[in-house]
Amino acid sequence: MRNFPFSPAHICVLFFSWTAFGQDAAVTPFYVKVIDADSKRPVPLVEFRTSHQVRHVTDNAGAVVIDEPELVGREVYFYISSHGYEVEKDGFGYQGTRLQIELGKSVTIEIQRKNRAERIGRLTGAGRFSNAIQAGLRKQPANESAGVFGCDSVLNAVYKDRLFWIWGDTNKAGYPLGNFHSTGATTPLSLDLEAGFEFDFFENDSGFVKPVAKMPGEGPTWLTGLSVFPDAEGKPHLMATYQKIKGFLTLYETGICEWNDAKQEFQKVSELNLKSELPIGHPFEYEDEKGERWMVYADPIPTLKIPLRYEALLDPSQHVVVKPDVAFTDVETAEKIEPHRGHIAWNDYRKRWVMIFSEVNNERGKDDSRSQLGEVFFAESKSPFGPWRRCLKVATHDHYSFYNPKQHPEFQKGEGRVIYFEGTYTTSFSRAKIPTPRWDYNQVLYRLDLEKLSLEQD
Repeated sequence: MRNFPFSPAHICVLFFSWTAFGQDAAVTPFYVKVIDADSKRPVPLVEFRTSHQVRHVTDNAGAVVIDEPELVGREVYFYISSHGYEVEKDGFGYQGTRLQIELGKSVTIEIQRKNRAERIGRLTGAGRFSNAIQAGLRKQPANESAGVFGCDSVLNAVYKDRLFWIWGDTNKAGYPLGNFHSTGATTPLSLDLEAGFEFDFFENDSGFVKPVAKMPGEGPTWLTGLSVFPDAEGKPHLMATYQKIKGFLTLYETGICEWNDAKQEFQKVSELNLKSELPIGHPFEYEDEKGERWMVYADPIPTLKIPLRYEALLDPSQHVVVKPDVAFTDVETAEKIEPHRGHIAWNDYRKRWVMIFSEVNNERGKDDSRSQLGEVFFAESKSPFGPWRRCLKVATHDHYSFYNPKQHPEFQKGEGRVIYFEGTYTTSFSRAKIPTPRWDYNQVLYRLDLEKLSLEQD
């Protein structure tokens, strides 16, 4: 048994084979594919760590390439860890496996998912399929990321038959400071989020993303409340709330801006009173019992509604403050849960409004298992204004932040049975000591099957 290449962690090895593609095995790297034991789909963001602290992290194809000279030809032990996934511990409490590293060969292993949500992969940043490309499993895309190495939280709106994507502060390859006046892109509405796709970024002459919301004033420009309002003649207007930031997250000016199709950028329309309730967060359309159509602003709790008319958005006197009924309790632990940020969307499968949100202030001293802004919950209600009561954890991130989660209702499957959400995966505000290479400060996508999800107490 001493020479058997795998540990007693009972990881299922499905195959061990020579790679194809007609390449010389002597120069083809050794790679590992990790799959979900239940769904059999690839598992991204799984870390393999050697006893001398070399780290490998699976890409969106669930692949890692291992070709360090000191490892090739040896039996090597790898600690295996992944947010919301695990392998069985051996007799010494280690979670991992031993692999015989031989060029030209590959191994597929299974890992057990503990999360209710299934991780699909990284949506932003460079090298989303870096290991699969190195192993010859995929081709290098022509312009995978427009030089984007990382970016903050996402906003979406459907405008003129395209889905608009807006992100916050954006890192680039050439220098630690990148774009701090919002990044934008579009995609078709016919995407398969699980297949891997490329964004059509708005770029500058150098090939990097251009600032799409450079409002006058000191500091970065952040956007929120991305929405589409029709005017009196039915013409759609892509609108957002801009925020000017200085110092450490100090908001000193906010207002309404509008997308200019010709210039491919947002332009300032008016300023808003900072002391008033602002149109921020992730808005959604809502029709009340009288047939009046509204744009409701929530993040994740609704705070403001505006008649669905362009003219009403520009008239603060028509902005109506709302007071939802919210008191969340975790159905598994009976603990009170305080929501941080998130998103509400109507779900046809549940016939309810569905909320995905992260928890705030959840580091409770002795409970070292809970992350700060990394615990993600599901809730539902007959009305977006509540009552919101029960919630259920669907994803966790060990000591890592996963903030500002947002659903993608445009891409749900099975009439809403399968939904998707993403969030910002980052060491910011977390206890993580080492950022995950390529993944840190990027958007990570999950899928959630609602068929077996229950908010009833056991």
